[in-house]
Amino acid sequence: MSNKNIFISIIILLILGTVATVLIRSNNRNISPTKYDEFAQCLASKKLTMYGAVWCPHCKTQKALFGDSFKYVPYIECTETPDLCIAKGIEGYPTWIEEKGQKYDGEQSLEKLSEISNCQLPIN
Repeated sequence: MSNKNIFISIIILLILGTVATVLIRSNNRNISPTKYDEFAQCLASKKLTMYGAVWCPHCKTQKALFGDSFKYVPYIECTETPDLCIAKGIEGYPTWIEEKGQKYDGEQSLEKLSEISNCQLPIN
């Protein structure tokens, strides 16, 4: 085998290895629940909803507290549903609203959301 063929073979093996690693890692994420899944699902069951905007840095920070578990949090994107957000009296982002209408403006710690909702945070 020439040096050129060996080099090409090595490159192909590296590419295949990288693709396999990405696929394995992405599948593992979907299988195992993340730390805050149950907490986020509890917030959803209590109808505690976050209102935000895609461009809002505080909303991004709030979402990041949940990691991948944020997908379970009831979330209203106000740039897509401005009439709903106006009707709810949203004046800043993020805003959390309980089912009964109580509002909590700004970023909330997970501890505060736990207190508001009576949902238990996972033990570290």
